[in-house]
Amino acid sequence: MATLNVKNLPDSLYRKLQARAKRERRSVARELTQILVEALETPKPLSILELKGLGRDVWPGGNAARHVRRERDTWD
Repeated sequence: MATLNVKNLPDSLYRKLQARAKRERRSVARELTQILVEALETPKPLSILELKGLGRDVWPGGNAARHVRRERDTWD
């Protein structure tokens, strides 16, 4: 595994990184690795089974199937 040294990192940025690592219960190195993973790796596509219930927090009490039918009915 590679080692990365960061030079001239502003103290204020390092303190923010430390605070974030503490909130996430990670070391500073692990938190920085997580940030880089999130920024640089391509997210794995979700399967249709993993999408089940997606959007319920956005449309509480909504009916996704009815919405899709209504949207499809407007297509030419």
